[in-house]
Amino acid sequence: MYVIRKSNLKSDKLKITVALIGASGYTGLELLKLLIVHPKFEITYVGNSEGGIKVEELHPSLKSVFSCDVLKSDAKEIAKVAQLAFLALPHKTSMSFAKELLKLGVKVVDLSADYRLKLDTYEKYYCPHEDKKNIPNSVYGLPEFYREQIKDTSLVANPGCYPTATLLGILPFCEFIDEKYPIFIDAKSGVSGAGKKCSSKTHFVSIDENIFAYNPLMHRHEPEIKEKMKIYSGKNFDINFVPHLLPIIRGEMIDSYMLLKEDGLKPLKILREFYKNEPNIRIYDHPVDMKSPSGTNFCDIFAKVVGKKLYINSTIDNILRGSSSQAVANANIMCGFEENLGIPIIAYVP
Repeated sequence: MYVIRKSNLKSDKLKITVALIGASGYTGLELLKLLIVHPKFEITYVGNSEGGIKVEELHPSLKSVFSCDVLKSDAKEIAKVAQLAFLALPHKTSMSFAKELLKLGVKVVDLSADYRLKLDTYEKYYCPHEDKKNIPNSVYGLPEFYREQIKDTSLVANPGCYPTATLLGILPFCEFIDEKYPIFIDAKSGVSGAGKKCSSKTHFVSIDENIFAYNPLMHRHEPEIKEKMKIYSGKNFDINFVPHLLPIIRGEMIDSYMLLKEDGLKPLKILREFYKNEPNIRIYDHPVDMKSPSGTNFCDIFAKVVGKKLYINSTIDNILRGSSSQAVANANIMCGFEENLGIPIIAYVP
């Protein structure tokens, strides 16, 4: 069984030592599952806000699979035993850890929103930022668009789940979209996307056999989508984003609607050409479903045009491609490994 090592393991050239901070939640568990079997990453530190528990007590599904102490997170102790840290922490909490870890020479993949946005956008929708210095040094962790920058950075801002599926669908069409008209994004996610802490909305009696919108036109992922589309295209698109919670555990579907400048566009041809060298993008000639990419890092995309109307349909596993497996892919790139090393490709079906 695994026991946390107290010495610095940087002398092992075959392995990269990694820490996982924020092990208690769903994304923390998914990261553990990926890192335990990863051929090049060695877990040397697992932490949360309290510590004092075994990881298999925190996640009983790991019993007889993996054992270690979960420690009360301490950046200085992390830096002694890890070369790279995954931060599966809430916003604001994450930035304070990242700031100290980067100062101590530890690479960071941050799964929170703390480094995804420009400073003014972040502070408008979240809170005052405590690490303004490192915002320009972060790279948005969407490999299909920022792979080369990810290779050379020490700080990756892992994208939100909704922006991941939305942007992968829409960005190939930015030059064809008529920006005079709004884009409407109808998003749906499994309950795991709401996090492990139960609320009145995620309580079984509220969500079972039910579906409802939450934070319509006010969700924090809307400005993330808008900002990244502007950075990519130079255009200010009017984004109208409405997320819904589904009575399922995992999975995410994005339906995007927009008007084109001209008719006659062949969307599947554009998508296949745009993503022809991308192993984690699958283009379908029919509408996609949430189950097929479940348990993988794939994003499945379909698109259809009628006249000047464009419909884009994309699906991902919200806590893998929308969070943890994308984080591991980013870490692989940062460390010079093959991007999909240690990432599952077989879906959870049936």
